[in-house]
Amino acid sequence: MVTKVLMVCLGNICRSPLAEGILKSKVNSNTIFVDSAGTGGYHIGNKPDTRSIAIANKYAININDQRCRKFETQDFDEFDIIYVMDKSNYTNVISKSRNSKDAAKVKLILDEVTLDINEVPDPYYGNEDGFDNVFHLIDKACEVIAKKLNTK
Repeated sequence: MVTKVLMVCLGNICRSPLAEGILKSKVNSNTIFVDSAGTGGYHIGNKPDTRSIAIANKYAININDQRCRKFETQDFDEFDIIYVMDKSNYTNVISKSRNSKDAAKVKLILDEVTLDINEVPDPYYGNEDGFDNVFHLIDKACEVIAKKLNTK
């Protein structure tokens, strides 16, 4: 059986594409499927932000083939776990849930690790340093997530 994980941020161009790429690099693709989406439909069909692509490349992860898509209610049927990057994403995704089973699938990604923060900051309006910081936050969480998933 394949476990399906969805990473969600606002536009699906910065944080969730990185989360998708990072987790994919840590798990067995035969048993774990990873995808990403955004709560807003601003960038549907576009590649991730060039800064996300560049930071992923810096750490030998290729996210260039990803395309942005919007989170839809049917994603609750498709995915076993839905990780969101911040509380706003959490609220937006939960608002589409149809029942407690749907809602139980949604988690803040940084709740998987013990840090001083529990939200991945949106680096979109900042510089490259913000993308590097976001990469490392997501990488720490994905390390824990991968260990959990790989031992199932």
